[in-house]
Amino acid sequence: MERKIALIGFGEAARAFAADRPCDFAFSAYDLKTDAAMRAAFSKATVLGAGRPEDALAGAEAVLSLVTADQALAAARDYARYLAPGTLWLDMNSVAPETKRAAAVAIEGAGGRYADVAVMAPVHPARRAVPLLVSGSHAEAATALLETLGFTSVRAIEGAIGAASAVKMIRSVIVKGIEALTAESMLAAEVAGVRDQVLASLDASETGRSWAERVDYALNRMLIHGARRAAEMEEAARTLEALGIDAAMTRGTIAYQREIGAIANAAPAGLDAKLTLILDRKAKAA
Repeated sequence: MERKIALIGFGEAARAFAADRPCDFAFSAYDLKTDAAMRAAFSKATVLGAGRPEDALAGAEAVLSLVTADQALAAARDYARYLAPGTLWLDMNSVAPETKRAAAVAIEGAGGRYADVAVMAPVHPARRAVPLLVSGSHAEAATALLETLGFTSVRAIEGAIGAASAVKMIRSVIVKGIEALTAESMLAAEVAGVRDQVLASLDASETGRSWAERVDYALNRMLIHGARRAAEMEEAARTLEALGIDAAMTRGTIAYQREIGAIANAAPAGLDAKLTLILDRKAKAA
């Protein structure tokens, strides 16, 4: 008999995790978007797309919550009432520890079991090989289920709900911050006409991947995922501020990620094209 797993949110991560899943699991899915493109995505991934959250959750032994950062708490609060007693709610969203703890109150208050799961790297191309950290009192059960689902890099860490997400959020201050600083520096270098010299100077002090490749990658991530990364960094700022740390640099990162993420839904090939696109859009906005 197939075991049912529900996916709440069916964006990039959910689609990556649904692909090539173990044959003894059936996946259902619900997303706030209910257009033809979403229905086509359900069909392509061979998941049972549901028009209502209660239909997706009915009979599921576990839920992977993979919504946008601003919807993570709302999803837990709105859908907790549809869970069968003991259902595992694996909150895989990139949000602050405080947000996860509030979500846990809703899930466990309705009889579910909540686990804080932090996705520690991009889901592509890794898919279910992406590193995951899990915390909370149900971390062991969640880890065991994830491994059964084919996730190959799952680690339970010590700590209550919020510990895994604290690692993720504080790490994101560096990762997304470097992207934003990279964008700021290279756009200035392009306008000044010294891009190649700046990149050569950076390469002279580094080994491994060239700085041109790093810049191209950073701008690619920001153009495609900037809006989502800005939402995640809002949660990172909340994490820092809850710890009594001034998040001024992180607030700058949020602004840069959001601005570049609003330019396009796709990134052109090559560093020249990316810099030209961003600078043209800035000029038009000025």
